Amino acid sequence: MVKTREEKDLIGAKKIPVDALWGIHTARAVENFPLSKQPVHPELIKAYGEVKLACAQVNTQLGFWNDAHKSAAIEQACAEMAEGLLSEHIIVDALQGGAGTSANMNINEVLANRALQILGSTPGNYDRISPLNDINLHQSTNDTYPTALKVAAIRILRELEQNILGLQEAFQKKEKEMAHVVKIGRTQLQDAVLTTLGREMGAYAEAFNRDRWRIYKCEERLRVINLGGTAIGSGLGAPKKFIFRVVDQLRENTNIGLARAENLIDGTQNADVFVEVSGILKACASNLLKISNDLRLMASGPDSGLAEIKLPAMQAGSSIMPGKVNPVIPEAVAQVAIKVMANDQAITQACSMGNLELNQFMPLIAHSLLESISMLSNAASLFAQKCVAGIEADEKVCRKNVENSTAALTALIQKIGYYKAEEIGKLARENDLSIKDAAIESAFLSAEEFDELISPEKVCRLGN
Repeated sequence: MVKTREEKDLIGAKKIPVDALWGIHTARAVENFPLSKQPVHPELIKAYGEVKLACAQVNTQLGFWNDAHKSAAIEQACAEMAEGLLSEHIIVDALQGGAGTSANMNINEVLANRALQILGSTPGNYDRISPLNDINLHQSTNDTYPTALKVAAIRILRELEQNILGLQEAFQKKEKEMAHVVKIGRTQLQDAVLTTLGREMGAYAEAFNRDRWRIYKCEERLRVINLGGTAIGSGLGAPKKFIFRVVDQLRENTNIGLARAENLIDGTQNADVFVEVSGILKACASNLLKISNDLRLMASGPDSGLAEIKLPAMQAGSSIMPGKVNPVIPEAVAQVAIKVMANDQAITQACSMGNLELNQFMPLIAHSLLESISMLSNAASLFAQKCVAGIEADEKVCRKNVENSTAALTALIQKIGYYKAEEIGKLARENDLSIKDAAIESAFLSAEEFDELISPEKVCRLGN
């Protein structure tokens, strides 16, 4: 038999495992919301610990706890949560009704009971340290949850920015390595004009450079918080000194340039900043999807496709087709991109469906936003290290394609004009010749002149 303790709330009484750090509010939430079967994001839990620590420190400074041992125990518990040491005790589902109240109460109960343990007391002794009267003192779910979300998002956005930088640099390295490899440039998937693999890789690097800059600027959008606004931004139940100090304390603790919203009512009811940030993540996902698919296309075959590049072989590709190796890293990255786009739609709808003074769908916003950031960060790192870094050019295939494709004709126009280039194309088709052989046979160009016109220097020159 599991030993239990009894706890009470507005609804009634409930038996809780005697040593559990969570309590009755958490137990009810676990019963009520068996939805996603996914935990609250670990970074949100740690950020919540930082928010609770700042609140506890200010409450101590303002003299709301006369017991120094109690203050120290609460602050230690908060610090442990901020370090990720108490995450296993946050057991509510990531998705829940109540705008995040269940998550806040799970955290309040765990912090109270952990502080009681530190003092040598038993969990559930709420007369000594209360989840509501002490841990949640001068706070509401409605200001602590969005604040914790913004702190968590900023922290992992910084990691995402660095991983996007790594991806950018990986493509820049390939840009230099492949600058000499002339290949067919395609529009509408049809041969168009000549380009180089280096130019293509450089364009990918530039796209991720824009993503990196946009992600860096997200911090400016997220650093304005509504902590101190309590229920609806009016600061109800919190002293003015607490409201003015708590954001400064959190800024000092986190080393993030946090600022209190000038209009706490607006900061509590409107969630459009999360739509803006999610849109920037969607832009990054769009680039990842496009570029991962480009690499798959250029590596297709390899015996009967474009086969212009070789991707690193990561694992056997089939349980029935011997010798098959699939582009599994770009495929995985593409799926992350699609999921981020789906999350953006969920965030957009959830933010727009908040009612009056509060957005009740904050758990969905938090789960989707933090999931998107984390997945993008992981995908960018994976893409750079296990795919882009190992890309090799198949120079023979690229050269053969150039010499056989009508795309080479455009490169000849500046030397011989449009109509002679057109005659070369016709000669090649009618006699099953390569463009190079047809050019030589027509006597419009020598082999040396042809090679010069399709050289990397000529191909990459801006204009004629």
